[in-house]
Amino acid sequence: MGEPTTAAAARRSVGAATMTEAFRLTVEDDPDRVAVRTKDDELSLTWGELGARADALAGGLAKLGVERGDTVALMLANRPEFFVADLAVMTLGATPFSVYPQFTPQQIAYVVGDAEAKVAIVEAAFLGTFAAARAELPALETLIVLEGGAGEGTTDWADVEGADPGFDPTPHWQAVQPEDLLTLIYTSGTTGPPKGVQLTHRNVMAGARAADAIIRFPDGSRVISWLPAAHIAERMAHLYLPVVFGMTVTTCPVMREIVAYLPAVRPTWFFAVPRIFEKLKAAFEGAITAKGEEAVAQLEAARRKVELEMAGEPVPDDVARLAAEGDAAQFREIRGWIGLDEAISVNAGAAPTPRDVLVFFHAIGVPLAELWGMSETCGLGAVNPPEAVKIGTVGPPCPGVEVRLADDGELLVRGDMVMPGYRNQPKLTAEAIDADGWLHTGDIARIDDDGYVAIVDRKKEIIINAAGKNMSPANIESTLKGAGPVIGQICVIGDGRPYNTALVVLDADFAPALAAGMGIEGKTLTELADEERMVAAVQEAVDKGNGELARVEQIKKFTLVRGDWLPGGDELTPTMKLKRKPIAEKYGTEIEAMYVR
Repeated sequence: MGEPTTAAAARRSVGAATMTEAFRLTVEDDPDRVAVRTKDDELSLTWGELGARADALAGGLAKLGVERGDTVALMLANRPEFFVADLAVMTLGATPFSVYPQFTPQQIAYVVGDAEAKVAIVEAAFLGTFAAARAELPALETLIVLEGGAGEGTTDWADVEGADPGFDPTPHWQAVQPEDLLTLIYTSGTTGPPKGVQLTHRNVMAGARAADAIIRFPDGSRVISWLPAAHIAERMAHLYLPVVFGMTVTTCPVMREIVAYLPAVRPTWFFAVPRIFEKLKAAFEGAITAKGEEAVAQLEAARRKVELEMAGEPVPDDVARLAAEGDAAQFREIRGWIGLDEAISVNAGAAPTPRDVLVFFHAIGVPLAELWGMSETCGLGAVNPPEAVKIGTVGPPCPGVEVRLADDGELLVRGDMVMPGYRNQPKLTAEAIDADGWLHTGDIARIDDDGYVAIVDRKKEIIINAAGKNMSPANIESTLKGAGPVIGQICVIGDGRPYNTALVVLDADFAPALAAGMGIEGKTLTELADEERMVAAVQEAVDKGNGELARVEQIKKFTLVRGDWLPGGDELTPTMKLKRKPIAEKYGTEIEAMYVR
């Protein structure tokens, strides 16, 4: 990494061999700094207090028989107690892993059974679903309920935390080795049952150092915990990085409220899926348009400035002047309204971000950049440096990460961040990681002369139409979603077909507002899908998006789906990735109708 460039990089915890050691060093170095809090500070724990509570819970868990090498399931929302639980289990040298709150009893039984968890810690809101899975989990000995025991077979958290006042955590956390299992991340399962990605202390510490080498976290950084804890992005960005760099975490228990949390917290670093930024762009672009021609001209000048800079071309003085006037007159204020005015880095990932969205945020002074990573690489692999963003790429490889392309364009990755393998899946592990240690990512990519990586699409999702033309459905979908906020979700179909079609879902926030402006009020998304004027609005967005695509990529027909697609439902994974095969099966009749001439 070279010489430390920030206060964060100079921390003792950065050099720790394990996450348990990093936690102890941060508790020693920053005992009075707030570690985790709710937005209203109803519960706020300093690093010293968090360390004390984690030790108290660890003692109680040890008394229940949890020891090094065991696994403990967590089913908790984004709340301070999650941090206490995760760090307590980690302190014992055991492996905490999270279960998606949206999981069904069958899904819970699968992942908890595969992990062979002997203890689970659950909050009351999820107890009913978890309890329904318990009959399929004979190895599960203890079910701890955060808000209190709920009958036979459950234990009150309060009876566990502090149950062994004489407990000494030191020999436990010191026994942890870099190759010990730190956590399990169960993949979303778009093509089959979830796979348990095994991540070691060595993996995650390498990831933390690599992230800081690119983003360079300042001392006293602030982040918001708002994604599901079962997802690698949440665990890495809002648990492990804060532990290593002594950040302050504010918990947001309801994902849809994240936009309100941004101005309240003013995070130093913010990561989100593209849809969040698409919605913010639609709202503030509309506000700028409402201000009149001068404001719009300033925005267009700022956009042009960004595109010229990305192309390495000179920016005319009049364009630079008008963009600067826009910053002074409105963009600076907008950054404050959004709550990203103090962010040193803002990242999007998990799906392609429309170029127009990226350009818009750069135009208003927010350095939004895409990054790439997988559960198998601790969520990191390539990141755009804040000071050298290339729109259209996910950035260069992180320090310590090697990348190359296979003959078919598949991105291969190697480095200390790469998992040792999938839990209980030696065959799948051998398929994913070759004899030379290269992880076959399943992503088709390009690497430019500067070493920046651009992701084309998932290898298994590339569309090859009836004429043999290869296309990226994700790129088409991203372009169309960027063409109009009325489109909430879209799934492109065209593999083996003469032309492309799409299933379109109305945006749950924008569509009702648009309908109200048309005089259509009080109707559900299901009812709005049948409104001719809403169909026309979607057609307008599709036509605009088609104008940015090659003719062969364009959508010839679409079907407006009634209702919504929700994370964890039939159509979307908990992390909002499309479940293409289940979608094709569920909407087979609608899809075939679009190919009837």
